[in-house]
Amino acid sequence: MNSIERVIAELEKLPGIGRKTAQRIAFWIILKLEKEGAVSLAKAITAVKDTVRPCSICFNTTETDICHICADPKRNRDVICVVEGPSDVLAIERTRLYRGIYHVLGGALSPLNGIGPDDLRIKELLSRVGPGSVKEVILACNPSIEGQATTLHLCRLLTPLSPKVTTLALGLPMGGDLELADEVTLSRALEGRRAIA
Repeated sequence: MNSIERVIAELEKLPGIGRKTAQRIAFWIILKLEKEGAVSLAKAITAVKDTVRPCSICFNTTETDICHICADPKRNRDVICVVEGPSDVLAIERTRLYRGIYHVLGGALSPLNGIGPDDLRIKELLSRVGPGSVKEVILACNPSIEGQATTLHLCRLLTPLSPKVTTLALGLPMGGDLELADEVTLSRALEGRRAIA
């Protein structure tokens, strides 16, 4: 495999990047990006892999032991918003509406793909939500079959522990991702969240 094909093959491994897009990006790197820019890009990717890790509390991405949200004393610790991944944290933060803390599951239940409850950070969530420690848990899983299954499973586990378990309001398209939702739609979904237990 020559170097061009190798770059294309590596780019194709990225989510949402097909063969044609990988070829476009590869040729942009080859023809348009100066060598210094390519080296800078490679160094940035290497650095992020060396320095970014999960927050020891919520499992969001961070370069320190505790992420900036968990470390912020102004955040409301009575409310935990449960999301599938760090990109969902960014999406909700873009609304500037939510001031609580988060818990990142690391995915959604998907038996067909071999992802069960033990593959997600559910035990860690349950230990954070112990009786009397929070007033509300917002289940903000993606509006997909897997996200809905995860929401229902978590609801059964959390109802005995938290006085209020809610989910985002309707308005998010089924099968969509939170990170792709615009701020207005996501803000309205947060404001209109409803109790599920």
